[in-house]
Amino acid sequence: PMMYTSLVLAAWRGQESQARGLIETTIEEVRARGEGRVLSLAEYATTVLHNGLGHYEEALAAATRACQYEDLGFFGWTLVELIEAAARSGQPAAAASALEKLTERTHTSGTEWALGMEACSRALLSDGEAADALYREGIEHLGRCRVAVQLFRARLLYGEWLRRQNRRQESRVQLRSAYEAFSRIGADAFAERARRELLATGETVRKRSVDAVAELTGQEAQIAGLARDGHTNSEIAAQLFISPRTVEWHLGNVFTKLGVSSRRHLRSALSPPPTATTAHPAADAPESAARRAPR
Repeated sequence: PMMYTSLVLAAWRGQESQARGLIETTIEEVRARGEGRVLSLAEYATTVLHNGLGHYEEALAAATRACQYEDLGFFGWTLVELIEAAARSGQPAAAASALEKLTERTHTSGTEWALGMEACSRALLSDGEAADALYREGIEHLGRCRVAVQLFRARLLYGEWLRRQNRRQESRVQLRSAYEAFSRIGADAFAERARRELLATGETVRKRSVDAVAELTGQEAQIAGLARDGHTNSEIAAQLFISPRTVEWHLGNVFTKLGVSSRRHLRSALSPPPTATTAHPAADAPESAARRAPR
């Protein structure tokens, strides 16, 4: 159903108020109908939302609730979120337990996506050269699959780790890549995480002055994306099972919120180019040129 899509989209975009409202509504409705699988979806979305915002204890609580039952839909995805939340919350035992369960599934699956997620999750619980190698391995696997958003998150995690190892120049490569990618797809909370880390490396990042895109509702964002990609009102209506008149009405709201007057302006309005400049490049000269992060 469209509401569930909007819920997950709002969580990934970091739209806290909208996501919370959708999550609460979803939980109330599915409890009344006895749809346990959708409860797992709601908790998964809660975990993604809070991991993006850096609220790791809240993310861990939601992931723990979601992982009480091993459903076939979201359990594996939520384990990945749980490991990150637990590692960031100083709960290594909870992270290790989740990693063990994740490994059982990734080894059975054997896909690039699965192996990449396992490597990055294991890196969160590792130190030194082992962690470095695991992050690189994860990025290599994820770079060979089509789940691009997880590649962006892998680069964010690796960049955060590199900065804490005082490898600022290398961390900037990963963090800048993550920041630009998250900004491009509208995952604003994760983009903000990357931006904060970039600032900590001494890089100046120009943030969008007015985040009008974040004001779009889930359906408005979906319709705007389809219109940006060249679909007509009738085609959008057919895909979303609504009328062309409803599409036209939503697009009117989109144009007003984004401050544009036609479809041809949607591409630039929905994907503003982020910029970043290095404040103190000379400070990185002592770093070893032999250590190269995957690009």
